[in-house]
Amino acid sequence: MSEHCCGVGIGEIVPDFTLETFEPGKGDFGEISLAQMKAANKWTVLFFYPADFTFV
Repeated sequence: MSEHCCGVGIGEIVPDFTLETFEPGKGDFGEISLAQMKAANKWTVLFFYPADFTFV
């Protein structure tokens, strides 16, 4: 099985990205970026699942 998924391999540096989020506590949308998480010294776990668990 390949160690690569979506163009980024295990142990490689992930390029910076920004995502729209929903903040349930605030009831509003916001944005988060990988750069913000790194600046705050936060651990970040990235995962992917295909199309809501449909058969692949």
